[in-house]
This record gives sequence, C-alpha cells and structure tokens, in this order.
Amino acid sequence: MCIEKDSSKKRLRIAIQKSGRLTDDTEALFKNCGIKITESRDHLLAHAENLPIDILRVRDDDIPGLVMDHVVDLGIVGENVLEETTMQRAVDGLPTGYRTLMQLNYGDCRLAVAIPNEQQWHGLQDLSGLKIATTYPFLLKRKLSEQGIAFKPVLLTGSVEVAPRAGLADAICDLVCTGATLHANGLREVETIFTSKAVLICRDEPLYPEKQSIVDLLLPRIKGVMAARESKYIMMNAPKSKLAEIRAILPGAENPSIIELEGESDRVALHVVSREKLFWETMEQLKALGASSILVVPIEKMLD
Repeated sequence: MCIEKDSSKKRLRIAIQKSGRLTDDTEALFKNCGIKITESRDHLLAHAENLPIDILRVRDDDIPGLVMDHVVDLGIVGENVLEETTMQRAVDGLPTGYRTLMQLNYGDCRLAVAIPNEQQWHGLQDLSGLKIATTYPFLLKRKLSEQGIAFKPVLLTGSVEVAPRAGLADAICDLVCTGATLHANGLREVETIFTSKAVLICRDEPLYPEKQSIVDLLLPRIKGVMAARESKYIMMNAPKSKLAEIRAILPGAENPSIIELEGESDRVALHVVSREKLFWETMEQLKALGASSILVVPIEKMLD
C-alpha cells in the first residue's frame, strides 16, 4: 500500500487518445521528446522505460474528465473536445478546473455547419428553427445563442454527415479537416463555429515536486520538437556583396552564421535556421542573387 502511494507521488500520469486523429502525432511527439514506450496500443496503461511516466490510452472525450477529476496529471486532447466537455460538466455540476500548458502544432480542424448542396445560404439566420445534427451541441448552442438563433438539436455520436439524407436533420455541425466526407455526402460547408488544435492540459492543483520536475523537463523538449517541425536549416554559398539582400528574402530567419570559404575572398558560406516555409520561388530568388549550393534540410530537434 505504501509503495502505491509513493509511486502515485513520483510517476507522472498522462492521458492520450487511444486511437483517432491525434494518436499518431502524439506518439511521434513522445518519441521525439525521448519518451521510450514499447508497449503496443493494445495496452491501455503503458510505462515509459526511461522516465517515471505512465501513459493512459483512453477515448478522447474521457481525457478532460480524467484531468479535471485528478485521475491523471496531464492530458493531450483537441480543444473542441475540451470545450464541449467543460460545458457539459458544468451543466452536470462536475469539476471543470484545469490549466492549459501549451497549444500543440497538430490536430488542426474546425467545427463547421454544413448544408445540402442544393440548399441556399445567406448566413447563420438561415438555421433558425431547423433541425441540426451534431456531436457538439454545447459549442453549437453557444455560437447560435450569441446570434439569438433558436434551433432543434439532433444529438448523434457518429455518421453525422448522413443525417440530412436520412431525413434526421436539415443541416449538420461537425468536425471538418479536408471536407472530403462532406462532399461525398452531398453537403457543403457554410460557416465555421469553432477552430481547434491539440492542447496539453494539466490538473488545476499543484503537482508533487517529483512530478513537477518531470513536467519542467518535458515542456522545453516539446517546445523544441514543435519548433524543429516548423523550421528548416538552410545552407548556401553566397557573394558577400549580396548578404543584406539574401537575408531580407529568407522567411522567418534568425541571424545567420557566416563562414569564410577557403580560397574565395568575395564569397562566404551562410547557414541559417528559418522558422517558415521556404518555397521554390524564394530559392530561385536566392540563386538570382548569386547564391549556389542551396540546401534546405529538416530539423529533428531544436533547443533554444
């Protein structure tokens, strides 16, 4: 019994989605942060080999509650699920406290209204009095209530897109990533209700010092992985006379490293980290300024 109590103070517990649109990116994030987990996804409770971390693999809509009820210390969940669950728990009189530690750079989606292709659209007022199928009734109600629009919610937990064709609803409000599913079901997106990314959340009470030290270790690693994912390392040889012009067209670049080239007095090697995408057009501009041997390579990890 004492062992279990001691372990609960020292091992950080993180809840993640067992399967779904955030799973692959979350597991890749852990791997790139140096968290070694060998158990397959069939293991609902996994243990890191090299850090005192336990991973709970659960349904995404269970993650906010596990954090708010202090069953786990951290959770990675979509903002859409977090907002919807928070409003649902408030109605049910359940705890809703949590802290957002960081917005992550994956899991992008939007909660949007979609209507049949043949239906006209003039704005949100067109939804007045209609039956709207959704898995997110609280987010939808909050948005439409701001506009003074009354509607009839039809709560569905899956296959929301088929509701209009099945005669269950006049419109839908569902998550959209590419829009391909809407198109396949004769629907078109007309209004965004909420935009979402994955977020790292924490329980709202202070963590034990041992757990907080793990969080303090992980946060810079996560920031480094995200920064690396959005950055590129650029190398080139360039004429000294064009350095100012070259630096001006490099997107989001930090101060470059300038290295003398052996045997060349008028050219240098330029190395720089760019935090934005480098397009072919930019590379062609660099070449036109006299740059050569232009290399753009991905960065796996980066620590400021």
